[in-house]
Amino acid sequence: MEKEINQSSEGLSDISEINLREQLLVPNSHHLDGYMKMKSFTPARLGLWRCGPRYKTQSILRFRADHAAAQDSVFSYVDPDLIKKMHFIAIQTRCCSKDEYLTRPDLGRRFAKEYIEKIKKRITNHPKIQLVVGDGLSSAAIEANIKEIIPAIKQGLNYYGLDCEQHIFVTYCRVGVMDQIGEITDADVVCMLIGERPGLATAQSMSAYIAYRPTMGMPEMRRTVVSNIHAQGIPPVEAGAYISELLYKMLRYKKSGLDLKAVENTD
Repeated sequence: MEKEINQSSEGLSDISEINLREQLLVPNSHHLDGYMKMKSFTPARLGLWRCGPRYKTQSILRFRADHAAAQDSVFSYVDPDLIKKMHFIAIQTRCCSKDEYLTRPDLGRRFAKEYIEKIKKRITNHPKIQLVVGDGLSSAAIEANIKEIIPAIKQGLNYYGLDCEQHIFVTYCRVGVMDQIGEITDADVVCMLIGERPGLATAQSMSAYIAYRPTMGMPEMRRTVVSNIHAQGIPPVEAGAYISELLYKMLRYKKSGLDLKAVENTD
């Protein structure tokens, strides 16, 4: 059941490619089927076993590899070629570096005047739906999911006779900046796709934060959130279909967050 770390003439294989849900390091397990069924439901590191009082070398190396991937996803940037290929309107918040972004969350929620003017110049039609993509705390999440989720959202919206035309990309992005975008564009609904704080289970998790007529300083209860969008969570294509349905409902009921849930529960 254990998948060994193989060494070839070119060096060690990539330990992070091992699926932890299919790997059991406990020797001679008495309840193998039950153990593997339990592991299939969670990314938790179950069945690592030990060598004396410490973890096995393979488990320690995998932990360090996943920790490094999480750090890289925070401090790296989304590929500029991807931003151009997706035809995003590229802007950034008041932050000027990753260090400032991490230590000054307030600056990641606001734009400087030049970027406010850029948004006003490029988006002038008061869109029903404004789609925003933000790097957030994981650039890896954006690169892993964005090329699949946006076409899925647009396809779902087409079913309802809707569309989202111009997409904004925000560098050094915090969720709250969607409120200012809502005020600048006068959009009915703002949907922000943003990289979430990475963990040891995955560094590629993305979330969607959606609000009807968002305004600066509004309560968090007005946001609707779809989280855990990644290959081992909610696949991006499936998430895109669900998000398009939410966007339609928000336009129909003119509500989001807890207000939308309350309306849905009465139907």
